[in-house]
Amino acid sequence: MKAIRLIELSKHIPRYLLAKALSALYPPVCWGPVGMIEYCEIPEPALPGPQWVKIKTRYGGICGSDMNIVFLKINPALSAFVSLPIVLGHENVGVVTEVGDAVEGFAPGDRVVVDPLLPCATRGIEEPCQFCQRGEFALCQNFAEGNLAPGLSVGACRDTGGSWSSCFVAHRSQLFHVPENVSDENAVMIEPFAGALHTVMRSFPGDDDTVLVLGAGTVGLCIVAALRASGSRARVLVAAKYPFQGEMARKLGADEIIPVGRGKENLLEVVAQATGGKLYRPVLGQRLLVGGADVVYECVGSQRSVSDGLSLTASGGTLVLVGLAATLRRLDWTPVWLNELVIKGSFWSGEETFQGRRARSHQLTLDWMDQGKLDLTPMVTHKFRLEDYKRALAITADKSRHQVIKSVFAFD
Repeated sequence: MKAIRLIELSKHIPRYLLAKALSALYPPVCWGPVGMIEYCEIPEPALPGPQWVKIKTRYGGICGSDMNIVFLKINPALSAFVSLPIVLGHENVGVVTEVGDAVEGFAPGDRVVVDPLLPCATRGIEEPCQFCQRGEFALCQNFAEGNLAPGLSVGACRDTGGSWSSCFVAHRSQLFHVPENVSDENAVMIEPFAGALHTVMRSFPGDDDTVLVLGAGTVGLCIVAALRASGSRARVLVAAKYPFQGEMARKLGADEIIPVGRGKENLLEVVAQATGGKLYRPVLGQRLLVGGADVVYECVGSQRSVSDGLSLTASGGTLVLVGLAATLRRLDWTPVWLNELVIKGSFWSGEETFQGRRARSHQLTLDWMDQGKLDLTPMVTHKFRLEDYKRALAITADKSRHQVIKSVFAFD
């Protein structure tokens, strides 16, 4: 089968260093002969055990974290939870083609989505860790243990493959049936939405709160959708880099769009006006906001976005880091102690309690889609064949020009 995979960095250190250096000047080098990804023919992955299934991919989403891998913007600390070479891709929808002897409830021909996380249950660990026992699968203590190669998820483990290929394998515990009236385009958005729902449910705003979403890419837009789908009546402000992102945010339920292209001073002014805050001019540096948003979801992960989040969170408020920020320098931490901020991280998804019901975030998402309460189909703006991956990556990387929200690889 054809697949796009990340090759062994340790075996190609000179090539890795050259690609990383040149990519700053010419990003397409990352999917050229010098880059660390390759489009190649590989054997189909075998079922790792009797509780596993093989899935024929219909859509494989192109996530921002995948693009970071392509551009070699990888946090070295996470290398402990990756086993190269890996087939990229964790966002997915597909059809079961083969089932292990111990699989119940699923059969060939079933359309499914896969929760890509690979916690204790997938690794054959008989006594799950304390977090898996509580449904906190993203906090699993065994991502590098058990009978699978190290890997946080499908798309980061050499034993499972990923959705940037015609098929991959998944454990029975990862599978969710897709109802007939939920389209493939809607279903491929379940994974990013489930992560956003996890974020919102763990830091749910009050109805009288003002929420600020920093970033209107897929993650930020899903945060807006998750707030509204889960019943939040909070006032939602969204800082969007591009007008087409702001338009989508409004459709999903945002109350006000802030164009971030006008700089941090504009952000400060708009948030101050929206929240009744006050701006003060220090002797040196940017103005200081007293006031701000009660809950800020930071969905970019950049130096500027995290800095903005710290500056724009109200006293006693909560800043939630969703954008996978890694090594950031020159952050001013003064607002943390001056305003007694609560800073939280959010990563992937797990079980949530909604209206007294305990369920996986993937299942809640599917239920809402099945009920017609949630439709994320308009977010899938671009589709590509896998063999056209160079064009797919180039267009996805230039989202402003091509108005990309979510791009996917489409398979027969």
